[in-house]
Amino acid sequence: MSKSFEHLLPPSWKVQVTAWLTEDTPSFDYGGYVVGEVEREAFLLGKGKNAAVLAGSPFVTEIFAQLGCTVEWHVQEGDIFEPVRHIATVNGKARFLLLGERIALNLLARCSGIATQSKKIRDLAKSYGYKGIIAGTRKTTPGFRLVEKYGMLVGGIDPHRHDLSSMIMLKDNHIWSSGSITAAIQQARSVGGFSLLLDVEVGSEAEADEAIEAGADIIMLDNMEGSELVNVASSLKAKWQGQRKFLFETSGNITEANLQERAINGIDILSTSAVHQSVQHIDFSLKIQMPLE
Repeated sequence: MSKSFEHLLPPSWKVQVTAWLTEDTPSFDYGGYVVGEVEREAFLLGKGKNAAVLAGSPFVTEIFAQLGCTVEWHVQEGDIFEPVRHIATVNGKARFLLLGERIALNLLARCSGIATQSKKIRDLAKSYGYKGIIAGTRKTTPGFRLVEKYGMLVGGIDPHRHDLSSMIMLKDNHIWSSGSITAAIQQARSVGGFSLLLDVEVGSEAEADEAIEAGADIIMLDNMEGSELVNVASSLKAKWQGQRKFLFETSGNITEANLQERAINGIDILSTSAVHQSVQHIDFSLKIQMPLE
């Protein structure tokens, strides 16, 4: 059975495409008046200077479908392409090709950028011998989260929690407001039940120990680096071996530059916003072809 990343998308995703089109042309389409409804063929080109991962094609197909255009893909979702590459051919009426152009290019540029950077970080961590999980974070763009999380998946990493309802994560503000790590975990468990994992952010070995004792599923060793990270993880795993099941996560200011010292096999999850925040977009263009005489 063939599988497609598009099959992950919820039924509501096409409504977002409609909203993007509505936002981009709230009133008159002056450029559309100029070009009219002559049938045209357009080439979608992958440009830039470096190889990139294509991500976002279902969204682009739907953008043009809602405008009565068709897209034939020559590079498949998740494939790596070298620029300049003819990625897809789009056919439709000229004014509708141009109505979808900028929305499609912007989306494809960011989604492919996230997928490309995600794969780069994942591969770099593997080259250091890391066998754990590389994950994104929830530091995503409001209204565009679905596309950004999708790009992470296409790039081969874990998208982490999608929203506040996906998993219970208790950070410093939750703990300070509750009075203690134990109290916060107990209150969260009372409403979250057995089906939600509980991830707790800690800043020291003592706090991590308390979180494990209270029943946290994931211990986020926030902003710990180097020998401190190694020592805390190994000490607590030895102490709790056979008594508690939990995972260690490291997060906070992880970049390509310091990835090697954070990609430690005693840590189960390495989460970083470097795979989706401020990533280099991939350059694409849509060129309407001149009709043959």
